[in-house]
Amino acid sequence: MRIDIITVLPELLRSPFEHSILKRAQNKGLVEVNLIDLRDYGLGKHKQVDDYAFGGGAGMVMMIEPIANCINKLKAERSYDEIIYMTPDGETFNQQTANSLSLLKHIIILSGHYKGVDERIREHFITKEISIGDYVLSGGELPAAVVSDAIIRLIPGVLNDETSALTDSFQDNLLAPPVYTRPAEYNGWKIPDILLSGHEKNIDKWRHEKAVERTTKRRPDLLK
Repeated sequence: MRIDIITVLPELLRSPFEHSILKRAQNKGLVEVNLIDLRDYGLGKHKQVDDYAFGGGAGMVMMIEPIANCINKLKAERSYDEIIYMTPDGETFNQQTANSLSLLKHIIILSGHYKGVDERIREHFITKEISIGDYVLSGGELPAAVVSDAIIRLIPGVLNDETSALTDSFQDNLLAPPVYTRPAEYNGWKIPDILLSGHEKNIDKWRHEKAVERTTKRRPDLLK
């Protein structure tokens, strides 16, 4: 899989992809992540990528030309399954969307900034708009990293135990059940006896019941 992230702040995105699971996924050749500096496509001597909004108002707007030039260059080199724009008014990201995106081969993620992008980019280039929540951040870089992390960990071979991703919260519209590790007793607090029984079927049943119980209490909307 190849993920090309277009950003005005590539240095802000480097760290998440240089550690842990995301780094190992790249080292294994399972995913290629490219951070593309939009300023390389900026206009004029100062590599301008933003300008004032027509009609006035506070804040700057990302210009159409640098983004269009960047996307067109990438599309000339390969076909893309999705061109995603990270924006607060996009569809809310969830596990099902992550599952679908993890099956794709090539995607572009455009990180918004300032007051957003020229609307013509959204109308003529973007195929999917995603939000990670009902709040506003300084830019789309951190949301792009969040989406990439959620996608990459689902690619076969990325996790050492491939069943791990299948038991994550939200995979079956349930929150994950409680988990415990050694010691079995600490400060008088014991783990449930069922987990020491060695009876896999009963343990799976207990975990499912606890997942339903936790979801009912914390996120009943998921059960609908």
